[in-house]
Amino acid sequence: QVQLVESGGGLVQAGGSLRLSCAASGRTFSTYVMGWFRQAPGKEREFVAAINWSGANTYYRDSVKGRFTISRDNAKNTVYLHMNSLKPEDTAVYYCARSNYITTMTMSADEYGDWGQGTQVTVSS
Repeated sequence: QVQLVESGGGLVQAGGSLRLSCAASGRTFSTYVMGWFRQAPGKEREFVAAINWSGANTYYRDSVKGRFTISRDNAKNTVYLHMNSLKPEDTAVYYCARSNYITTMTMSADEYGDWGQGTQVTVSS
């Protein structure tokens, strides 16, 4: 099992930037695909981005492509989500998650076994 703790959320104006961090504990962190999800009030949790174990492969939902960048530092057991050109519709609780897979890049929340507690991102217009 991997314990995950997100940080870096906050209130930002539209067009601004934030960097979310996800600190992981556990020896197997560097083995797995890691992902970011988000959940807005009254909506289902949705996939945002994923990154493979080495960081060489990434995958994004269409609405964040070109604005968000996922990265990881396995030496620090940390995954990041750099968010630029933020929009009010990006407002949500953002969750970091560990995939059940080593190589498969999946968008399904059911395929992720460990989750953080979430960090709130609010984008004002």
